[in-house]
Amino acid sequence: MHKAARSRCPLARDHDREQGFSIVPVLTKPVTRRTALRRGGTFAGAMAALGTLDMLGGLARVPVRTAWAEAAFPDVQFDLAPFMPPAKTIDGVAVAMPPVHTTFVTARLTRAPSKADCGRMETALRTIEANYPYAPGGVFTHVAYSDNYFNRLPAALVAAAMPRTLAGNQPVLKRAVPGPTDVAPGSHELELRRPEFHVPVRMESNDLLFTVRGDDPSYVADVVAWLGGSGRLVGRSLASPRFDAGMTVTSTRAMFVQIGLPRFVAAFFQLPFASFVNPFSPMWMGFADQQVDASSPAQDVTFLGGHGIRLSNAKPGDYFDTGSIQHLSHVLLDLQQFYVDGREPEEEVDHRENFDERLQYMLESPSQVKEDPRDPFRDGGGPRDLLARGAFLPNVFRGADYARTSAERFGRMGHLSQLHRSGRTADGRPIHLRIDGPGFDAMDTTTGRNTPKLQFSGFFPSADFFAELRRSQASVDLLEELDLEEEDHGLERFITATRRQNFLVPPRRHRGFPLVELT
Repeated sequence: MHKAARSRCPLARDHDREQGFSIVPVLTKPVTRRTALRRGGTFAGAMAALGTLDMLGGLARVPVRTAWAEAAFPDVQFDLAPFMPPAKTIDGVAVAMPPVHTTFVTARLTRAPSKADCGRMETALRTIEANYPYAPGGVFTHVAYSDNYFNRLPAALVAAAMPRTLAGNQPVLKRAVPGPTDVAPGSHELELRRPEFHVPVRMESNDLLFTVRGDDPSYVADVVAWLGGSGRLVGRSLASPRFDAGMTVTSTRAMFVQIGLPRFVAAFFQLPFASFVNPFSPMWMGFADQQVDASSPAQDVTFLGGHGIRLSNAKPGDYFDTGSIQHLSHVLLDLQQFYVDGREPEEEVDHRENFDERLQYMLESPSQVKEDPRDPFRDGGGPRDLLARGAFLPNVFRGADYARTSAERFGRMGHLSQLHRSGRTADGRPIHLRIDGPGFDAMDTTTGRNTPKLQFSGFFPSADFFAELRRSQASVDLLEELDLEEEDHGLERFITATRRQNFLVPPRRHRGFPLVELT
């Protein structure tokens, strides 16, 4: 395997010595959608996210957080923990809220990058870091690469550097595959999926994925536009990155995570289910994903692993040792069905889904938290004795077999218990780090209207691990074996993935077009 010390780009070597960051935050709003539209140029692919970010600029708030840490940049690109404030406790549950805004920027190349491109990418990323603090109040940016990218490089070089799984001896990076309930040939067709959400899944073929995160939507929009070719950063002319390999932005997807923001967006746009969304939840479906014990530390999902978790043959000093697999999905949410029309229509029957039903879809069956007996629908319908009305609930691990147990005993499975079939160690520790959150745009909709989304992304020890986790989530084997009703089967009928792709996020020291310097 190629060793890190021998193969860094010169800029990356110099950057290793930098300790933290002391750039003064920018106080002006550097970009708006109207300004971006006037610019034109080659970054037209960025318009979708800029529109959403501009809209959120009037709805979301920029939180006042603890000052960012004066910490060294971690080699694990996506490890933001040293720069984020400590977790808070809400209704007895430790919660760590991520940056409010995340935009995923996908891009394609026209050819293999040159050695000079390696330095240009490092320079581009360092330029962002020199103009915005590496903090929630500034901008976090990391970059990942797909199998399309690696196929442009010598196969022997890639094979020698690519870690392999301990189980199955497979490369950690593989192309994404359709999930068991995605709209795709050979997948399980869900009869209760409504026609407007019957959208075929697309296995994407991008080369790169930039993940841009921060609390201020104008800062995130500024960086997204600059990466796409705006030629301006922080309100002044500054050449956007240009590569010998070429680069075209193919999509941008804006995500927002803030307590109460989905309900605020739903009310602002007068969505028919707005009054049912929990006003304290950061997620569209009313239950939070941000519990501390719901995701692993960043190191644990690297190829090298940590805390006794090690699923690949990577060793310290290997080229991709602290890298990981980043999966990106685009998911439509049928919230009308989730909140209002959950069951088969029957005459003179209230079709609204109460808190107890939705809780069992999301977590497990039977439900462990009691709904508000006076009104189990409005504002989420959760118990009034909890500050957040049941939005923040414990992520309880009841064993890998609990999905089967609940299906056999109670005739239903919850989404969480399905994920636990393969997503945790035997003692209940997660083997994934999720960075998913709400979206609201018209991408891939059949109506052309802005629609609630789940912008899903996360970090995993291998592509095979994620594929197995998605099979666990679907639990089609239990659905068919036990002849369960679809309406008692987690969240599957409410979600439709329209795009999927896997990427490898390399260590920070190799983030600028990895392996190219060795060609």
